[in-house]
Amino acid sequence: MKKIIQRANERGTADYGWLKANFSFSFAHYYNPKKVNFGVLRVLNDDIIQAGMGFGMHPHDNMEIITIPLSGSLKHRDSMSNEWIPLHTGEVQVMSAGNGIMHSEMNNSKKNEVNLFQIWILPNKQEVNPRYDQKKFNSLERKNKLQILVSSIDEEFKGALKIHQDAQISRINLDSNSNFNYTLKSETHGVYIMVISGEINIDNNTFNIRDAIGISQTKNINITAKRDSELLLIEVPMQF
Repeated sequence: MKKIIQRANERGTADYGWLKANFSFSFAHYYNPKKVNFGVLRVLNDDIIQAGMGFGMHPHDNMEIITIPLSGSLKHRDSMSNEWIPLHTGEVQVMSAGNGIMHSEMNNSKKNEVNLFQIWILPNKQEVNPRYDQKKFNSLERKNKLQILVSSIDEEFKGALKIHQDAQISRINLDSNSNFNYTLKSETHGVYIMVISGEINIDNNTFNIRDAIGISQTKNINITAKRDSELLLIEVPMQF
């Protein structure tokens, strides 16, 4: 088992007033040669956007972009429809930038901030037609069991949003003193596990809120929840 441990207070940071961000990997002005990517996982940003603020229209290409609001509400607009689409806590958004897309993400509230994860994954297909989708997920369906939010567009697995990569993004809410065994899809994959809240133990290491661990070169991972805990798991190919 190969492990990369990243503590919450070791992340890159930015404070623009309207945006407070924590970067798990090199992003914008933050560069750490040891934290550029985990396999095809290129970005995991933990953003807090102030009321009425957000990201204006800007371009992307050849990237799979996933947004998970943790609290509050966003609104999305892109060059495919040019209409504002609300995205609430409990929903997940995917966008395949493909051969080029313009988009904007704004806080949908004039009073409350929004906290979200933004994830970028390198695609396994270049120059595809851009696409957008979003879906609401019931949090009760991840109580002590894995809830798959995102999977490969080439898989027949139903119920998950799709991206152009052999990746899987999941969440699980574990009760205190419970155990969960995560099995990777492939021996060539790794999984990046972030603690959204709570406290867990993996391989005799303790992880608290926003701590993370990247694990590869293994098939199974045992997770013990020391307290009620919410986890984000991003499984990706390690080679690209």
